[in-house]
Amino acid sequence: MHFPVLSRRRFTLAAGAAAVLGASRAIAQEERLVLGQSAAFSGAAAQLGIQFHAGAKLAFDQLNAQGGVGRRQIHIRQLDDGYEPDRCAENTQKLIGEDVFALFGYIGTPTSVVALPVATKEKVPFVAPFTGAMSLRQPFNRMAFHLRASYNDETALIVKQLTNLGLKKIAVFYQNDVYGKAGLDGVTQALALQNLKPVVTATVERNSVDVAKAVAEIVPTAPDAVVQISAYKSCAAFIRAARKAGYGGTFYNVSFVGTQALADELGKDGAGVVVSQVVPSPYNAANAITREFVAAAKKAGDVQVNFSSMEGYLAARMLAEGLKRAPKPSRDGLVAGLESIGDISLGGFALSLSPSNHVASKFVELSMLTGDGRVRT
Repeated sequence: MHFPVLSRRRFTLAAGAAAVLGASRAIAQEERLVLGQSAAFSGAAAQLGIQFHAGAKLAFDQLNAQGGVGRRQIHIRQLDDGYEPDRCAENTQKLIGEDVFALFGYIGTPTSVVALPVATKEKVPFVAPFTGAMSLRQPFNRMAFHLRASYNDETALIVKQLTNLGLKKIAVFYQNDVYGKAGLDGVTQALALQNLKPVVTATVERNSVDVAKAVAEIVPTAPDAVVQISAYKSCAAFIRAARKAGYGGTFYNVSFVGTQALADELGKDGAGVVVSQVVPSPYNAANAITREFVAAAKKAGDVQVNFSSMEGYLAARMLAEGLKRAPKPSRDGLVAGLESIGDISLGGFALSLSPSNHVASKFVELSMLTGDGRVRT
């Protein structure tokens, strides 16, 4: 095989170009600010990770197109944990070993519970996990920042709605892990304030749709409503099986279920299913932040508009706001920047952060599936 021979001049020019290219790559690397995200991108909770990530990337892409923050481009290094704690723990160690700037947008309670202690020990900010568990909020942790309201806030509104309607026989179907138990605790506490308690509880294993035992335990008690604390596939399986078994009551879910994913799983069987929400409706154009998000998603062309992607978008906006206010481009700087946000509005969505408050929002409202794939608020 014949290889062309470079003249001395051409070799020198080529070497010089390679050096310049190498320097450019080094500068580009220095100007990248990389966040680490371990989330479910496969398995029974995959749509939660996929949609949250898409919304967050949309916001960061917008910011990067405007020059980033301090000329730094923000990127997300994503690793799939399948919504399994052991895999999440490995991913977290790997991301910190790669020296990511912060951990961002972890999906779920069981995964976040194993990741936060690692982040705390290594003094890496842990920002906007997709969970409302109180165990991640109390006791106060300087490294942890939350966008969303808690599961206690969500379940309090659900119980208030049910009891206002005169529905007091309430059952709880929950995932058999720290997420499910966090939701169960919220329901139990809210009911106790009215001298009530769940009429029956039943569980499903994480990443499983084996709901037969739970249906057999709950349906015979004929509750007025079933509050569900699980992910979309198991909740959809329970709703279908319970109705097939003759149950005629109503179903309530907390936001983590993944509203659009649940609607897609259920189709026409979703009619009347209620889901609490912790971000403004992405379908209500009356909200300025919704108009902004929908316009950006439409321009991008590959981002689905739903509650999960909306939350990712808002979480990214919150983190970016902290970066803009950071006194220096460091992890401590990000913490200080987020704590200096105070009270602001992102297109009508109120955020409040301070050195003593790391939970940005208490917003909760109820939505209902219509049975034709849509969500009404």
